[in-house]
Amino acid sequence: MNSDKKIVALAGNPNSGKTTLFNLLTGSNNKVGNFPGVTVDRVSGTTNLPGCGLVKLIDLPGAYSLFPNSADERITTEVLATPKHPDHPDLVVYVADANHLDRQLLAFTQILDLGFPTILVLSLMDEFENAGNLLDLDYLQKQFGVEVVAISSRKRKNIELLKETMCKVLLEPQKPPRKIKELHRDALKMLGEIGPIEDPPNLYMRWLWAHHREWLHLDTNITDEKWQQILEKNEFEPLKEQVEETFARLNTLEDLVRDAIKRDSKSQTLSEKVDAVLTHWLWGPIIFSLLMLFIFQAIFAWATYPMDLIETGFGSLGQWLKVTLPPSILTNLLTDGILAGLSGVLIFIPQIAILFLLISILEEIGYMARAAYLFDRFLRRFGMNGRSIVALISGGACAIPAIMSTRTIVNWKERLITILVTPFISCSARIPVYTVLIAFVVPYKLVWGIFNSQGLAFAGLYLLGIVAALFSGWVFKKILKARMLSFFVMELPSYRNPDWRS
Repeated sequence: MNSDKKIVALAGNPNSGKTTLFNLLTGSNNKVGNFPGVTVDRVSGTTNLPGCGLVKLIDLPGAYSLFPNSADERITTEVLATPKHPDHPDLVVYVADANHLDRQLLAFTQILDLGFPTILVLSLMDEFENAGNLLDLDYLQKQFGVEVVAISSRKRKNIELLKETMCKVLLEPQKPPRKIKELHRDALKMLGEIGPIEDPPNLYMRWLWAHHREWLHLDTNITDEKWQQILEKNEFEPLKEQVEETFARLNTLEDLVRDAIKRDSKSQTLSEKVDAVLTHWLWGPIIFSLLMLFIFQAIFAWATYPMDLIETGFGSLGQWLKVTLPPSILTNLLTDGILAGLSGVLIFIPQIAILFLLISILEEIGYMARAAYLFDRFLRRFGMNGRSIVALISGGACAIPAIMSTRTIVNWKERLITILVTPFISCSARIPVYTVLIAFVVPYKLVWGIFNSQGLAFAGLYLLGIVAALFSGWVFKKILKARMLSFFVMELPSYRNPDWRS
């Protein structure tokens, strides 16, 4: 092995389990969730491979294709298609959700064409097998010509086998054979006119450069004038070529995956029935509203006892210190200053913890992805789309990471509007302020026998922030002009039990 650390990149579709695997391999604790768009930038760490020592591990943002439609997908394409990029990998570990394999391998075949030594990792195998499905790993390995490892990150199954396989491929790297139909003759002719612009020469890297010349920086002497001549001479239409290539790959993959998987036809029945209710145009919003109301009620109802315990504990500790310690300025500072200040801060932790816990559970079980799909049409009236719901809900925790997550929104206008309105959503820092104000102003009493007035007031303050965000979005929609058509594509993840370790 070289004295320099080898670089291993984790790639795959959004919500395929890359970040969970990254955390397992590196011991990190990066945010994971059961909805697309959690990883919005590349994250690096190190892992120790038996026989190979320490290697650098890169968690790339999820990408459906190397023809990017968003800023986070562009990061993945830049890293993989730029040989001089500092994070250009020596090995790509492609993570694919075994439950949706036929839709997960488009980018994988493109990475194979770039010539990377590659390992195909099939994640969520526990869910796949529990559904009564069978998968022929040997068939996939033979068809793609790469190592295939089936894992379960939740059960820590085959993680050590994956490490051994990674070291094996790093020590004996082999370029995978191409299994996808070659580019047509006109495309090859055009690439010949461009000439070699990469080392070692790779036709598909040159092909990606032809599509992304504006931002994919490879060493070339081709001027703008010469490039325009090449385009006109070959009648090169990037969008048309991308569509044709994508369909050719998907058609090939559809047949290949069908031969590799034996599915239980009854396994999707329950999920489809639940989706029919949760994404219904009428029942969906009603269920979402009831869930949000339940969360706000729980914040006050469940947090009362631990808050009282914290307050009583600090009060008793302060009284004990006053009796035990001699009267002095330091005693007063400790009891009336430091302890009182800590009590005033820590007393709100139960409410914040309950909010984060319940939102995280909704993410883990897969409901947040349904909420994004459900509110896509509604949010378009206010200049946003379904992906904005992830940022708006994340804004309930903190506006800064919520704003960072907007890079998954393709349309610049929708992305900008989401950024501008997200701060209107009440974040966790406002919970203590709301709690104090409500406790002073709103008396506690039951409403309709099940709701408490303080919980309803709390929900009202959050609702006020949401209304302000939507109104601002509507205003910005009228002010900002954009000709770019937007679209919202999301693969709904499988329902799953929450992983309490995450």
